[in-house]
Amino acid sequence: MLYTNLKHIETAADHQEVISENENVMVCCGRMGPMCIPVYGIMEELEDEYDHVSFYDMEFDNPESHVIRNAPECRGFMGLPYVVYYKNGRIVKATSSIQSMDQVKEILDSEFGVPNQVESHVSR
Repeated sequence: MLYTNLKHIETAADHQEVISENENVMVCCGRMGPMCIPVYGIMEELEDEYDHVSFYDMEFDNPESHVIRNAPECRGFMGLPYVVYYKNGRIVKATSSIQSMDQVKEILDSEFGVPNQVESHVSR
């Protein structure tokens, strides 16, 4: 298990449950290494702002993470972490390697909606 403050996915069955029960999901599949830790930190920081998104981590070296490692959208990835964004159980975006706060927010906003716009749209 990864030592982050994120919710953890430990099995392929957990992964399927998470993406089927949550509309918007961001999963960071990695290790406790220098390219992954900053992404976990960004996710932890954004959890409160993006309350319409569920944030999870999954250990790259766990055999169960084949559901991410072998996804067609991750084919050809060379660097960790693999970050996969799911909408309604389907992959809508996948990235690899270190990312900045701006890069992550840009993807969250384009795939899942800007937090304030989501709230105002729901309350109508």
